[in-house]
Amino acid sequence: MKAENKLLNNSINSIEQVLDVVDGDMQQVNANIRGSLDSHVVLIKQISEYIINSGGKRLRPILVVLMARALGYSGKDHIQLAAIVEFIHTATLLHDDVVDESDMRRGNKTANEVWGNSASVLVGDFLYSRSFQMMVSLQNIGIMDILANATNTISEGEVLQLLNIGNLEITEEQYYQVIFNKTAKLFEAGCELSALISNCDEESRGKIANYGKYLGMAFQIADDILDYSVDSEQLGKNVGDDLAEGKLTLPLIYLLENGTTEDKQLIEAAIKSSSIKYLKKLQTRLDETQSLNYCKEKASEFADKAKQQLDNLDNGQAKEALLFLCDFACNRTQ
Repeated sequence: MKAENKLLNNSINSIEQVLDVVDGDMQQVNANIRGSLDSHVVLIKQISEYIINSGGKRLRPILVVLMARALGYSGKDHIQLAAIVEFIHTATLLHDDVVDESDMRRGNKTANEVWGNSASVLVGDFLYSRSFQMMVSLQNIGIMDILANATNTISEGEVLQLLNIGNLEITEEQYYQVIFNKTAKLFEAGCELSALISNCDEESRGKIANYGKYLGMAFQIADDILDYSVDSEQLGKNVGDDLAEGKLTLPLIYLLENGTTEDKQLIEAAIKSSSIKYLKKLQTRLDETQSLNYCKEKASEFADKAKQQLDNLDNGQAKEALLFLCDFACNRTQ
């Protein structure tokens, strides 16, 4: 793998430093996003801009940019690819919030809460179709293959999650399959796109894709921990949403498999209530047992696997940032 050779005097240890590394490229990505949102249908533009500009650190496009830089890519296609990945992610958010009946995300009202479900679903469709227009413009069948497979896998993940609503028999492996499809696949695809345009060999491309996959797994497990460990204001969405929606994520799955009979009865009652009535009791039990610690350990294991995929990259700012993101994914508080 080719990579930048500049060694750092100080390693990167904050997300702000990561943002500084990619600032120039991300300004171009943001300009690309704004330009690509243009539509003569006013409502499409309003909702698209609302969700795109409603916060978040744009981790997925940042990954595309960082990985391209780490691999020594000198072209411009990574800018368009980063914007495409953000559009696909944003489309999934719009659809997710409708399916989950969510009313808050990143501390703001969701688009479906402001404009209604129908408009949100249709604008999500617009973002999907616009992303495919953008990828076709790059005239690279490899890019289209990666992104078409990713969007299909994400959709399968949504259906899998829906089928598992209220399923008290869900296993840890089934949970991992859902979060790979729903979350980690787009991380994987974004990194693999950078490897593709950087002309990496097959083995290197596989490692780069695996970095994204393992990082995405760690990120989602940490996200599921937050749903039981912080308050709504800090998290930026309603704490207990997963519980109220009947989703059994890793904290509850571990407690079901390793807790007492009373714990299992509590989880069953909580899921059947379709509310957060039992949230405080569950938080107490998750704290008292090893459940949250176990989840943190699993997130760290995936993050460590992600780091190992970067062994062949030369040291430099981009590699330092990619390594830091593994720790950031596990230890974030929102």
